[in-house]
Amino acid sequence: MTRSLVNAVLGAGVALMLGAVGAMAAEVAKAPAAAPRGDPARGQVLASQACAGCHAADGNSAIPSNPVLAGQHPAYTARQLAHFKSGERKNAIMVGFATGLSPQDMLDLGAFYGKQKATPRPASDKELAALGQKLFRGGNAATGLPACAGCHMPTGAGNPGQYPRLAGQHAEYTLAQLKAYRAGERANGASKIMATIASRLSEREMRALAEYTAGLTGGR
Repeated sequence: MTRSLVNAVLGAGVALMLGAVGAMAAEVAKAPAAAPRGDPARGQVLASQACAGCHAADGNSAIPSNPVLAGQHPAYTARQLAHFKSGERKNAIMVGFATGLSPQDMLDLGAFYGKQKATPRPASDKELAALGQKLFRGGNAATGLPACAGCHMPTGAGNPGQYPRLAGQHAEYTLAQLKAYRAGERANGASKIMATIASRLSEREMRALAEYTAGLTGGR
């Protein structure tokens, strides 16, 4: 092989290598930055100062009208706080609390509550819970209702970053949210999807779903 041919081959190899490196660098540049993370220890401090009175020290609220935050996906909790602060989600009490929170505060609170264990709440009405199980797992073809398990998982654990955990939530709170979606009173996040779903539910079916999901454990 002549020197000129060798140089040509080497030059082509270097060019290919540089091209590959450039392509890799471009892909890295396009890759999304790692999602910011919360500090659960700091979140615990914030929770004890502002949230425990309504949601209990570990997020297992004893007040049925106040949601259980224990075990909820951190990103979902942080997003709801951001929606309260922006006014996308309406609640005079929560808007007041969220107004003073920074984005990092919200992430920290989400991280803290996400590490807590939610307490399952056994169904008080087994007949309603049985109907709720049927709807949750299979939907209702007659009314075009999809199965709730498709988004919230068969165990009610939800889908991190997309759909909230329902397992162990107060039945009263879940029912109130379904009614709010149907009435258009809750218009943040996935409200369009949930408004459509709620419109296909009778009040008895809403109660049934709320009763059933309260008793789920969220285990995978």
